Amino acid sequence: MASTQRGRPRSFDRETALEQALRTFWEHGYDATSVADLTRVMGIGAPSLYAAFGDKRTLFEEAVESYVTRYGGFLDRAMAEEPTAREAVARALREAAVEYTQPGRPHGCMVISALVNFSEAAAEVAEDLRARRAYNLRSFESRIRVDMATGALPRDTDAAGLARLVGAVLQGMSQQSRDGASRTELEAVAEMAMRAWPEPGEGT
Repeated sequence: MASTQRGRPRSFDRETALEQALRTFWEHGYDATSVADLTRVMGIGAPSLYAAFGDKRTLFEEAVESYVTRYGGFLDRAMAEEPTAREAVARALREAAVEYTQPGRPHGCMVISALVNFSEAAAEVAEDLRARRAYNLRSFESRIRVDMATGALPRDTDAAGLARLVGAVLQGMSQQSRDGASRTELEAVAEMAMRAWPEPGEGT
C-alpha cells in the first residue's frame, strides 16, 4: 500500500529550536558555535537540523533575520517614527540601553558581536553582518541630511561623521553591556553622547 505521507513528521517545534539557535549564536558568536552545540541546545539531531534549516551558515542567516525582527527593530522604528534625527537617535540610544541589558537573554547586539574575530571560512558571513551595520549608518546619515535641509541641523554638519559617531556609540554600548554595564550606566552614556549633537544655531 502506498504511503500517504512522505517521511516522518517533525518531532520538534521549529520556532522554538530557531530561538535556541539564535540565543546560542548571540551569546557565543558564529565561529565559536559548533553544530554539536546547536543540536544540543535545540534538542534535535544533526539530520533534523540539516533537514529543517540547512547548514550552519543558513541557520545563522535565519537566526539573524529573526533577531532583527524580534530584538533589533527598535532602531528602524526610531528612525521611522521620530520627527527629527536628533529625537530618533536619542530614542534609539535610550532603547539600546534597555534592549542590550534585558535579563534572561544574551546582552548586547547580535549583529555587532556575533562575528568580531572570524576564520577565513566565515568571511562571507562577516561581510553580511558588516553590510547590515553599514545599512544602519546610511539610515542615520539619511535622517541627518533631512534635518540639514530643513534647518534642524546646521547646513555644514558632517552628516557621515555624525552618523559614524552614532554607530560607534551603539557598538560601544553593546560591548559594554556584554562586559557587565547596567541599563542605568548605558542610559548615562546615551545622554552624554547626545550632548555632542549639533544645535540648529551652530555652524552656518
